[in-house]
Amino acid sequence: VQLQASGGGLVQAGGSLRLSCAASGRTFSTYAMAWFRQAPGKEREFVAATTSSGGSTLYATSVKGRFTISRDYTKSAVYLQMNSLKPEDTAVYYCAAKGRLSLSPYEYDYWGQGTQVTVSW
Repeated sequence: VQLQASGGGLVQAGGSLRLSCAASGRTFSTYAMAWFRQAPGKEREFVAATTSSGGSTLYATSVKGRFTISRDYTKSAVYLQMNSLKPEDTAVYYCAAKGRLSLSPYEYDYWGQGTQVTVSW
């Protein structure tokens, strides 16, 4: 599966952004989908994930209550709605796909190219 992330940009603290990740291929519904992020000088960290069925979601503690992951099977896309953004959310955000949900970036098979999110004061 090929992934294409988009939707990043510059936003003020307290604002919102919606990231999109379009997946190619007919196997989208068989993959757990996740978002990770990586800030300069830091390791890639888990943000949110959803199972292949969309029935379960997981969030990092730092984004719980502010971010929402969702998927649209008709469009083979996964989204990350980000509200109440903080400067510490600044990072490159990546979408990823795997057969089974995992919190570890090392276990994901497919990655999008990343989209920059910058949150200013």
